[in-house]
Amino acid sequence: MSSDRGRTRRKAVLAEARRWIGTPYRHQASCQGAGSDCLGLLRGIWRALYGAEPEVLPAYSADWAETGGGETLIDAGRRWLAEMAPEAAEPGDVLVFRWRDGAPAKHVGILSAPLKAAPRLIHAYERAGVIESPLVPSWQRRIAASFTFPEEHD
Repeated sequence: MSSDRGRTRRKAVLAEARRWIGTPYRHQASCQGAGSDCLGLLRGIWRALYGAEPEVLPAYSADWAETGGGETLIDAGRRWLAEMAPEAAEPGDVLVFRWRDGAPAKHVGILSAPLKAAPRLIHAYERAGVIESPLVPSWQRRIAASFTFPEEHD
């Protein structure tokens, strides 16, 4: 069960994520209303909660995960967020996805409705922008990791 601070933080994450809905998709961007990719959405939420981003990101191509090897996105989540079992994720938590089995994880979104009852996801999706969409079973099977934002950040 979530602590009161955890529930408050998750509500803040969800409220900020919803502010980004309608932002157009722009690769490598992170500007609410102007353009964002999926990582940019997560970065924007971080800035709204804590201020400056915790690390500087290098430029990345559309195929960054395939060319770099490893689990860059999951590793970054482990550095800055608190990992949890995917089935324990609650609205306001971060879900990380693989596009296909065996591929590196390279998509991220914010769970916006409980996994057990009509789950939904807020994420930036190419050709759609930042949207809230059903987290259908085919997407649920692709969840590679889940995280929650920390209570505070130095």
